[in-house]
Amino acid sequence: MSSDPWGRVDETGTVYVRTADGEQVVGSWQAGSPDEALAYFERKYEGLVVEIGLLERRVRTTDLSAKDAQAAIDHLREQVDAHHAVGDLAALRTRLDKLVASVENRREERKAQRAKQSDEARHSKEALVVEAEQLAQSEQWRAAGERLRALVDTWKGLPRLDRKSDDELWHRFSHARSAFSKRRKAHFAQLDSQREDARKAKERLVGEAEALSGSTDWGPTAARYRDLMAEWKAAGRAQREHEDDLWNRFRGAQDVFFAARSSVFAERDAEQAENLKLKEELAEEAERLLPITDLKAARAAFRSINERWEAIGHVPRDARPKVEGRMHSVDRAIQDAEDTEWRRTNPEALARAEGLTGQLRAAVDKLRGQIEQARAAGNNAKADKLERELEGRQALLDQALKGLQEFGG
Repeated sequence: MSSDPWGRVDETGTVYVRTADGEQVVGSWQAGSPDEALAYFERKYEGLVVEIGLLERRVRTTDLSAKDAQAAIDHLREQVDAHHAVGDLAALRTRLDKLVASVENRREERKAQRAKQSDEARHSKEALVVEAEQLAQSEQWRAAGERLRALVDTWKGLPRLDRKSDDELWHRFSHARSAFSKRRKAHFAQLDSQREDARKAKERLVGEAEALSGSTDWGPTAARYRDLMAEWKAAGRAQREHEDDLWNRFRGAQDVFFAARSSVFAERDAEQAENLKLKEELAEEAERLLPITDLKAARAAFRSINERWEAIGHVPRDARPKVEGRMHSVDRAIQDAEDTEWRRTNPEALARAEGLTGQLRAAVDKLRGQIEQARAAGNNAKADKLERELEGRQALLDQALKGLQEFGG
């Protein structure tokens, strides 16, 4: 009989393994010596040790699922429990028990991890839904559309939730996208309609602008072009493929008209500049009549100058007040001289002036006599009052005498 600490072979070739519950039959060995039998079943034990070690490593270092790990453990436990190996089978069971606990811990960890990931995914998807619903009300069509497409890509990268929760969130998400698409489609349909209306309005404006381009009624036509431009701006934009062509036609018609007007105005400006030069020469000639010494000759000379003035055409608007003002100054001087001459030679006016002067002189002489009498009588208060009255009458007399001198008196 042959034996070792964990097993023996009896004389019949039966191999036993020692366990806590007593010896268990491993098998029968008839092919060789007892030592060879023990060695064979010891190698089977070492094989189990290696397999358990490999499984422990897989559980520890790989993503082996709990289900597969448990199946492998059960398979090894069956081999251990079958007692077809010689060695410390209790130690193997202990290792397998620990491995079960390890797998269970891994299962719980993964369950917790999946729960955490699911919770994070739920929060992420809820946030995506909220943002999508906000974007559904946006009128930033391009930016909101691009952002919604990015949200779809983000959604696809997130883990699925339970079917009910995932379907509910996806329904809200999809509804928000559909609502935005519907609003955007309606907006651009309305925009297309508005641009078509704008195109028709601008076609009409272009037609009128082109019809006016040959007009020589400069003022009213230029004003109408300003009105057309205001209507153009108020009409809004037409479709891109029409807008530039319509604008070029509209602007081209205006350019034709304003180029023609500029050419005519340039000739007119040159003519008016020459007229200004001629009128400035006449104004200078008129100013040489001052001061007036011979009214009759000055009047005749100014009449001749004014006739030549009237024969000259318009001058530039901004220069008109100054040059006309010079002529008006000479005209006023002649009129003032005529008024003075009339007053000087008017017999009725002269008689009235002489009569008034005589009356005032008599009144002054009378007051002076009264003042002397009052002083002589010692009535100074009366004399002072009469002197104040004398001052007023004397001022009127002086003024009358000055007027009389204008008549040559």
